[in-house]
Amino acid sequence: MQTTPSSPAQGIADAPREPSPWRPPHLSQRWWPVFLRNLLVWRKLAIPSLVGNIAEPLMWLVAFGYGMGALVGQVNVGGAGGTSTQVPYILFLASGSICMSAMNAASFEALYSAFSRMHVQKTWDGIMNAPVSLDDVVLAEMLWAAFKALFTVSAILCVMLALGISHSPKLLVAWPVLLFVGVMFSSIALIFNALAKGYDFFTYYFTLVLTPMMFLSGVFFPREQLPPLVRAISDWLPLTNAVELVRPLFMDQWPAHPWRHGLMLVVTTVAAFWVALALTRKRFKA
Repeated sequence: MQTTPSSPAQGIADAPREPSPWRPPHLSQRWWPVFLRNLLVWRKLAIPSLVGNIAEPLMWLVAFGYGMGALVGQVNVGGAGGTSTQVPYILFLASGSICMSAMNAASFEALYSAFSRMHVQKTWDGIMNAPVSLDDVVLAEMLWAAFKALFTVSAILCVMLALGISHSPKLLVAWPVLLFVGVMFSSIALIFNALAKGYDFFTYYFTLVLTPMMFLSGVFFPREQLPPLVRAISDWLPLTNAVELVRPLFMDQWPAHPWRHGLMLVVTTVAAFWVALALTRKRFKA
């Protein structure tokens, strides 16, 4: 009995389709060994890494907080119900700069260090020879960068407490918020990590994205000084929402709109991680 050969069109139709890179994340607990591997490697360089991460924000704090703070004195900070509170400029700067430190520490780790492991050292390729998926590797890199950011801001927070800048009990709430800020910015940075062809590409991200965000998010001066259009744009910036959550806690107050700012952080984090994962899958064709 003869069988009729299938047509080329039918053969193409029967061929399995490649999975979409935009499919939902498939995560498991296998991210933990990848995270632990990064921790064990980092332990050898923990002290130089800590000094490098906290030196710059502390210089900003001393130079601007005590230097410019002596000239500025008090600044008005908006609160709940449209009220405003006068606080020392050093307190205003400290509450914003610690969010900036979380952003920079997470971004640096998720860009330069993650790119080295992914592209230069081919560490990711070696890891994926084990039963660890690319999704778990990306998740581990995101959480590792967030941990580095938390380690950095914890050290800075201890210095601020020693200097007597703030002794608010609500700083215990600021600590997990800063952890989530690290998660958010590491997710955003992994998008650019997936697109990068070399280290020079990250200069565009720091210069065109992070630097303008630092000056528009109320880190160094109140956003009320901005033109209305620029302030409306700054309302949607990730760093702005982080500062709006953390700054009142330094002032021993609760944020005026915690759910709105918190939701912005969550939505930004989920969207950024999904995009970063999809672009990384495209890069690895996974």
